[in-house]
Amino acid sequence: MGNLFGRKKQSRVTEQDKAILQLKQQRDKLKQYQKRITQQLEREREIARQLLRDGRKERAKLLLKKKRYREQLLDKTENQITSLETMVQSIEFTQIEMKVIEGLKIGNECLNKMHQVMSIEEVERILDETQEAVDYQRQIDELLAGSFTQEDEDAILEELDAITQEQIELPAVPSEPLPEKIPGTRLVMSFGERCLLEQIMISRPLGPALPP
Repeated sequence: MGNLFGRKKQSRVTEQDKAILQLKQQRDKLKQYQKRITQQLEREREIARQLLRDGRKERAKLLLKKKRYREQLLDKTENQITSLETMVQSIEFTQIEMKVIEGLKIGNECLNKMHQVMSIEEVERILDETQEAVDYQRQIDELLAGSFTQEDEDAILEELDAITQEQIELPAVPSEPLPEKIPGTRLVMSFGERCLLEQIMISRPLGPALPP
Protein backbone atom coordinates (compact mmCIF):
# COMPACT_ATOMS: atom_id res chain seq x y z
CA MET A 1 0.00 0.00 0.00
CA GLY A 2 2.85 2.33 0.79
CA ASN A 3 4.43 1.72 -2.60
CA LEU A 4 1.36 3.20 -4.27
CA PHE A 5 2.10 6.60 -2.77
CA GLY A 6 5.83 6.46 -3.40
CA ARG A 7 8.63 6.58 -0.90
CA LYS A 8 8.21 8.54 2.26
CA LYS A 9 10.26 11.71 2.18
CA GLN A 10 13.13 11.79 4.61
CA SER A 11 12.56 14.29 7.38
CA ARG A 12 15.00 17.17 7.57
CA VAL A 13 14.47 17.50 11.34
CA THR A 14 17.55 16.18 13.13
CA GLU A 15 17.90 14.90 16.67
CA GLN A 16 19.61 18.15 17.57
CA ASP A 17 16.60 20.10 16.31
CA LYS A 18 14.29 17.99 18.46
CA ALA A 19 16.51 18.52 21.50
CA ILE A 20 16.53 22.28 20.94
CA LEU A 21 12.75 22.32 20.64
CA GLN A 22 12.29 20.42 23.90
CA LEU A 23 14.70 22.69 25.73
CA LYS A 24 12.90 25.79 24.48
CA GLN A 25 9.54 24.35 25.54
CA GLN A 26 10.88 23.71 29.06
CA ARG A 27 12.32 27.22 29.17
CA ASP A 28 8.98 28.72 28.16
CA LYS A 29 7.17 26.73 30.87
CA LEU A 30 9.62 27.95 33.48
CA LYS A 31 9.12 31.53 32.33
CA GLN A 32 5.36 31.13 32.68
CA TYR A 33 5.85 29.68 36.17
CA GLN A 34 8.20 32.56 37.00
CA LYS A 35 5.64 35.11 35.89
CA ARG A 36 2.92 33.44 37.96
CA ILE A 37 5.10 33.34 41.09
CA THR A 38 6.02 37.02 40.65
CA GLN A 39 2.36 37.98 40.54
CA GLN A 40 1.66 35.91 43.68
CA LEU A 41 4.50 37.59 45.54
CA GLU A 42 3.06 41.01 44.78
CA ARG A 43 -0.36 39.95 46.06
CA GLU A 44 1.08 38.39 49.22
CA ARG A 45 3.00 41.55 49.98
CA GLU A 46 -0.20 43.58 49.73
CA ILE A 47 -1.98 41.08 51.97
CA ALA A 48 0.81 41.23 54.56
CA ARG A 49 0.59 45.04 54.57
CA GLN A 50 -3.16 44.83 55.12
CA LEU A 51 -2.72 42.30 57.95
CA LEU A 52 -0.31 44.65 59.71
CA ARG A 53 -2.83 47.47 59.45
CA ASP A 54 -5.42 45.16 60.99
CA GLY A 55 -3.06 44.31 63.84
CA ARG A 56 -2.63 40.70 62.86
CA LYS A 57 1.15 40.69 63.06
CA GLU A 58 1.67 36.93 63.47
CA ARG A 59 -0.51 36.25 60.45
CA ALA A 60 1.48 38.78 58.42
CA LYS A 61 4.76 37.22 59.62
CA LEU A 62 3.64 33.75 58.50
CA LEU A 63 2.63 35.12 55.12
CA LEU A 64 6.01 36.80 54.67
CA LYS A 65 7.75 33.47 55.45
CA LYS A 66 5.72 31.88 52.72
CA LYS A 67 6.60 34.76 50.45
CA ARG A 68 10.28 34.32 51.24
CA TYR A 69 10.11 30.64 50.27
CA ARG A 70 8.50 31.54 46.94
CA GLU A 71 11.26 34.06 46.29
CA GLN A 72 13.84 31.33 46.75
CA LEU A 73 11.93 29.18 44.26
CA LEU A 74 11.92 32.14 41.91
CA ASP A 75 15.72 32.40 42.14
CA LYS A 76 16.08 28.69 41.37
CA THR A 77 13.73 29.07 38.44
CA GLU A 78 15.85 31.92 37.07
CA ASN A 79 18.96 29.73 37.32
CA GLN A 80 17.20 26.88 35.52
CA ILE A 81 16.08 29.20 32.73
CA THR A 82 19.65 30.44 32.35
CA SER A 83 20.94 26.86 32.16
CA LEU A 84 18.38 25.92 29.51
CA GLU A 85 19.18 28.96 27.39
CA THR A 86 22.91 28.21 27.68
CA MET A 87 22.28 24.63 26.56
CA VAL A 88 20.21 25.80 23.59
CA GLN A 89 22.90 28.24 22.51
CA SER A 90 25.57 25.55 22.85
CA ILE A 91 23.64 23.10 20.66
CA GLU A 92 22.89 25.75 18.05
CA PHE A 93 26.52 26.82 17.95
CA THR A 94 27.59 23.18 17.62
CA GLN A 95 25.25 22.82 14.64
CA ILE A 96 26.89 25.84 13.02
CA GLU A 97 30.32 24.34 13.67
CA MET A 98 29.22 21.05 12.10
CA LYS A 99 28.03 22.88 8.99
CA VAL A 100 31.33 24.75 8.79
CA ILE A 101 33.26 21.49 9.12
CA GLU A 102 31.10 19.88 6.45
CA GLY A 103 31.74 22.81 4.16
CA LEU A 104 35.47 22.55 4.78
CA LYS A 105 35.31 18.83 4.03
CA ILE A 106 33.57 19.42 0.70
CA GLY A 107 36.03 22.18 -0.16
CA ASN A 108 38.97 19.93 0.68
CA GLU A 109 37.60 17.19 -1.56
CA CYS A 110 37.22 19.68 -4.42
CA LEU A 111 40.79 20.88 -3.93
CA ASN A 112 42.09 17.31 -3.94
CA LYS A 113 40.27 16.61 -7.22
CA MET A 114 41.71 19.79 -8.73
CA HIS A 115 45.19 18.80 -7.57
CA GLN A 116 44.76 15.43 -9.23
CA VAL A 117 43.85 17.12 -12.52
CA MET A 118 46.79 19.54 -12.36
CA SER A 119 49.91 18.44 -10.53
CA ILE A 120 52.53 20.69 -8.97
CA GLU A 121 54.92 19.86 -11.82
CA GLU A 122 52.32 21.01 -14.36
CA VAL A 123 51.79 24.27 -12.49
CA GLU A 124 55.55 24.88 -12.32
CA ARG A 125 55.87 24.19 -16.05
CA ILE A 126 53.11 26.67 -16.90
CA LEU A 127 54.65 29.29 -14.62
CA ASP A 128 58.07 28.77 -16.22
CA GLU A 129 56.62 29.10 -19.72
CA THR A 130 54.75 32.22 -18.67
CA GLN A 131 57.93 33.74 -17.26
CA GLU A 132 59.84 32.89 -20.43
CA ALA A 133 57.15 34.57 -22.53
CA VAL A 134 57.29 37.64 -20.29
CA ASP A 135 61.09 37.81 -20.57
CA TYR A 136 60.95 37.41 -24.33
CA GLN A 137 58.37 40.17 -24.68
CA ARG A 138 60.49 42.43 -22.46
CA GLN A 139 63.49 41.87 -24.71
CA ILE A 140 61.40 42.81 -27.74
CA ASP A 141 60.13 45.93 -25.98
CA GLU A 142 63.68 46.96 -25.11
CA LEU A 143 64.78 46.53 -28.71
CA LEU A 144 61.85 48.52 -30.03
CA ALA A 145 62.43 51.21 -27.42
CA GLY A 146 65.66 52.31 -29.15
CA SER A 147 68.36 50.03 -27.80
CA PHE A 148 69.81 49.45 -31.34
CA THR A 149 73.46 50.17 -32.00
CA GLN A 150 74.59 52.27 -34.93
CA GLU A 151 75.54 49.09 -36.78
CA ASP A 152 72.01 47.78 -36.32
CA GLU A 153 70.54 51.03 -37.63
CA ASP A 154 72.80 50.90 -40.75
CA ALA A 155 71.84 47.29 -41.43
CA ILE A 156 68.13 48.12 -41.13
CA LEU A 157 68.46 51.10 -43.54
CA GLU A 158 70.43 49.00 -46.02
CA GLU A 159 67.79 46.29 -46.01
CA LEU A 160 65.06 48.91 -46.39
CA ASP A 161 66.80 50.39 -49.46
CA ALA A 162 67.18 46.94 -51.00
CA ILE A 163 63.47 46.19 -50.58
CA THR A 164 62.61 49.57 -52.07
CA GLN A 165 64.78 48.92 -55.15
CA GLU A 166 63.15 45.54 -55.63
CA GLN A 167 59.73 47.13 -55.66
CA ILE A 168 60.58 49.82 -58.29
CA GLU A 169 62.82 47.65 -60.54
CA LEU A 170 61.77 48.14 -64.18
CA PRO A 171 61.29 45.30 -66.69
CA ALA A 172 64.15 44.60 -69.10
CA VAL A 173 64.17 46.34 -72.53
CA PRO A 174 63.34 43.84 -75.34
CA SER A 175 66.30 43.09 -77.61
CA GLU A 176 64.21 42.56 -80.73
CA PRO A 177 63.37 45.63 -82.89
CA LEU A 178 59.87 47.01 -82.75
CA PRO A 179 57.60 45.98 -85.64
CA GLU A 180 57.56 48.48 -88.46
CA LYS A 181 54.35 50.10 -89.47
CA ILE A 182 53.04 49.01 -92.82
CA PRO A 183 51.85 51.96 -94.94
CA GLY A 184 48.11 52.33 -94.86
CA THR A 185 47.72 50.27 -91.69
CA ARG A 186 47.63 51.02 -87.99
CA LEU A 187 49.73 49.28 -85.38
CA VAL A 188 47.36 47.55 -82.97
CA MET A 189 48.79 46.84 -79.52
CA SER A 190 47.24 45.40 -76.40
CA PHE A 191 47.00 47.35 -73.19
CA GLY A 192 49.96 45.51 -71.69
CA GLU A 193 52.10 46.21 -74.75
CA ARG A 194 51.24 49.92 -74.63
CA CYS A 195 52.22 50.09 -70.94
CA LEU A 196 55.50 48.33 -71.67
CA LEU A 197 56.23 50.71 -74.54
CA GLU A 198 55.56 53.74 -72.34
CA GLN A 199 57.95 52.44 -69.65
CA ILE A 200 60.66 51.89 -72.29
CA MET A 201 60.18 55.39 -73.69
CA ILE A 202 60.47 56.87 -70.20
CA SER A 203 63.59 54.92 -69.28
CA ARG A 204 65.48 55.45 -72.59
CA PRO A 205 67.13 58.76 -73.47
CA LEU A 206 65.32 60.97 -75.90
CA GLY A 207 66.21 60.29 -79.56
CA PRO A 208 64.70 60.86 -82.96
CA ALA A 209 60.97 60.43 -83.00
CA LEU A 210 59.46 57.31 -84.50
CA PRO A 211 58.20 57.73 -88.06
CA PRO A 212 54.52 58.46 -88.25
